[in-house]
Amino acid sequence: MSTLQLSLAIIGGLVLALIVAYNTWTSRRNAPKRALPQEPVDPAGEPTQRQEPGFDAGAAVAVPPGEFHGLDRGPDPSEHAVDADEALQLPVPPFSLERRPGLDPLIDVIASLQPEHVVSGDAALAALPPTRRAGSKPFAIEGLNEANQQWETPAPGQRYQSFQAGVQLANRMGALNEIEFSEFVVKAQAFADAINAAPDFPDMLQEVARARELDQFASDHDAQLMFMLRARQAAWSPGYVQQNAARLGFVPGAMPGRLVLPASAQGLPPLLTLGYDTQAALAEDPDQSAIRDITLSLDVAQVHRTEQPFARLRDVGAALCEAMDGVLCDQNGQPLPAMAMDPIAADLELLYDQLDGRDLSAGSVLARRLFS
Repeated sequence: MSTLQLSLAIIGGLVLALIVAYNTWTSRRNAPKRALPQEPVDPAGEPTQRQEPGFDAGAAVAVPPGEFHGLDRGPDPSEHAVDADEALQLPVPPFSLERRPGLDPLIDVIASLQPEHVVSGDAALAALPPTRRAGSKPFAIEGLNEANQQWETPAPGQRYQSFQAGVQLANRMGALNEIEFSEFVVKAQAFADAINAAPDFPDMLQEVARARELDQFASDHDAQLMFMLRARQAAWSPGYVQQNAARLGFVPGAMPGRLVLPASAQGLPPLLTLGYDTQAALAEDPDQSAIRDITLSLDVAQVHRTEQPFARLRDVGAALCEAMDGVLCDQNGQPLPAMAMDPIAADLELLYDQLDGRDLSAGSVLARRLFS
């Protein structure tokens, strides 16, 4: 082999090696980012220290009681006392001041049902219709408890001296129409016949008109914000998204590819929802699934304004963009400058005031029913 052939062979080998190295680097650079392994955590919330197995079982050093190696253990619990007068002056959460759950004339058509005699809860339950909807609207029957004089859903073992049937005037499916009102009348009449009660129904045309007016108000004040976080370079794996979201308080939702940020009070709708491709979440090997964008959404009417949900959304979006090397965009994928968020915040405050003025404050029981 001549010197020229040898040189060409060496050059070809180097070029081939460079191509392989470049392809390897590119594939690793563009591979979905994976979740980092985490240290095991003990029940107290502190990372568990790894210990190598040893042969001397007595090697562990016990800390004598009362010695904390210079650490301040804080005041003794017995020194804390709560004054009863001060406790009564503590602020009450806004959720305790809202209307009671159940039928409300503000958003429901209500028909009174007066039986001839007191009706047991078991008899009322047996007479309830099999479905709790009239068309696309929720339908309910409540009884006036003879013992506590409170309206409630019929329960076994109780006695009721009066009943009322109701159907919701509007929801996100639209306003109550004549057909749905007629179905409501049929269901309520059947229940009244079963318990031997005399029904008193409101005027259909008047209630349908009221439903249209409420639906128009709801349509004009229904805000559901959605923003997109798009990867700048490397895509994300589902585990990577979950790990970064969990650091901000998100927990898995009821559906694959959905994470939620819980509200401060248990039983309330989530503050924020984070979503990504369902197929990626259900893949056999999620680490190989590539996610290029995720969505952050806020259902304004479902969350009380005292939770500051939009401010939380901005903070969460900025934190995720920084941690995951992403950019915040609108729902169409157009990057959003930081200054574009301030007008949205101002519009939301105006929306909150308008909902408050209609007794449909965001996050209240009635607002959650109406905007559902």
